[in-house]
Amino acid sequence: MTTTTPLRLLVIPASAREGSLNRRLAACAAAMARADGIDVHVLDLRALALPVYDGDLEAAEGVPAGALELQRAVLAADALLVVTPEYNGFPTPLFVNAFDWLSRIPATEANPSGLAATAERPVALLSASPGPAGGLRSMNFVRQYLQMAFAMLVAPQQFALGRAHEAFDAQGGLKEPRAAQAVQGVVQSLARLALRLRAPG
Repeated sequence: MTTTTPLRLLVIPASAREGSLNRRLAACAAAMARADGIDVHVLDLRALALPVYDGDLEAAEGVPAGALELQRAVLAADALLVVTPEYNGFPTPLFVNAFDWLSRIPATEANPSGLAATAERPVALLSASPGPAGGLRSMNFVRQYLQMAFAMLVAPQQFALGRAHEAFDAQGGLKEPRAAQAVQGVVQSLARLALRLRAPG
């Protein structure tokens, strides 16, 4: 899938752990997107160095630089792909905290607010877990969170990779063709949505 100006995709693994299954799935999806001619940026949420959201901290020091970096990455992208594990049935605190900070960014002369940056921006969801459900519960919470709090356009197509600890080959690809096709389907569905939204008039 190619366009005159390549689509810009921001991939956000919601886990920063070394060896994370979701980071591996994010890398796999990013490789598929690049093969389709999409310009991909993978964001490291840990590198944003965001403190736990605290209203007193915000009042005293303002929004941290890492939140502004996240906003810039979102604004630069035509679409987002969030790849999240499941922590006790919920998405990771790392991911939720980053987006909570993003929501606190006020508008300036140069940039919209954090919430305006996400509004009507397309996003798709993947997840991976050693369990058979593949992080499906977490992914469904993320869908609701991004739709309701951030007014994002969450693509209907999603995929949860179960037994993910057994799913990858030595090169980082997916062993099971059906799983690879499902991930490819999510990436391509998101690209089609982003292209429709980007098209003039």
